[in-house]
Amino acid sequence: MTTPFDSHAFGGRLRHAMDERGQLCVGIDPHAALLSAWGLGDDLAGLETFSRTVVEALADRVAVLKPQAAFFERFGSKGVAVLERTVAEARAAGALVLMDAKRGDIGSTMAAYAEAFLSPGSPLFSDAVTVSPYLGFGSLQPALDLARANGCGVFALALTSNPEGFEVQRATGPDGVSVAQQVLNRLAAENAGAEPLGSFGAVVGATLADAGVDLAINGPLLAPGIGAQGATMADLPRVFGSAVPAVVPSVSRDVLKHGPSLAGLRDAAQRFIDEIREVSPV
Repeated sequence: MTTPFDSHAFGGRLRHAMDERGQLCVGIDPHAALLSAWGLGDDLAGLETFSRTVVEALADRVAVLKPQAAFFERFGSKGVAVLERTVAEARAAGALVLMDAKRGDIGSTMAAYAEAFLSPGSPLFSDAVTVSPYLGFGSLQPALDLARANGCGVFALALTSNPEGFEVQRATGPDGVSVAQQVLNRLAAENAGAEPLGSFGAVVGATLADAGVDLAINGPLLAPGIGAQGATMADLPRVFGSAVPAVVPSVSRDVLKHGPSLAGLRDAAQRFIDEIREVSPV
């Protein structure tokens, strides 16, 4: 069992970070439009400046930073090198780093993905990673095992904020249980007995009109869709109900658009942190 001050289990470290800094997760999404809005080129230099600015502004004050791996990978090996530095500098400044990679495969390939993001010897070692369970939840076992061994977290896609997700996630099996609920049930089993919070979380969009599932997984719930996709912090109680204290609301563009000003980024993040505190009983 873990405690809020456990230095090993991700769930304990996340709970402590959210209690201390608020529940906000800020995405690091250096896509071309944002780079341009900041007056930066859509190139390696722009990528480096953007990422370092976000880390400098926010890593010492928000609970979680979430780099989107694709926006770095599009620049090839040098972009990945920037991602490595971003992860290391953000963690050194005190933020938990959730790598948004959405990896999913089977066997040794899934194990290799896990080693890339969840092994302390990897230059991309992060506190947690997003994964896709749609080759079957059991295919995630290498990531779950390595995360548990190294005190990391895993966030599995359950009910995502994009409308296309319903085609798969709301589908039901012969027992009438939806795919999303099956994923949530498996996560709950992984988190059984963990205190104060399990390390295995779900991705559940804040844009949902009605989650329609049991979200009591004893683990964190990453909630994308706030801001540019239309959801607000005021929507969290409606979507998540009593699970709101375990929600990690994720905001990207509505914070990042206030850069490259450090003060602008910090003020925007603080506004969202304050809004979360108004609706969460933490």
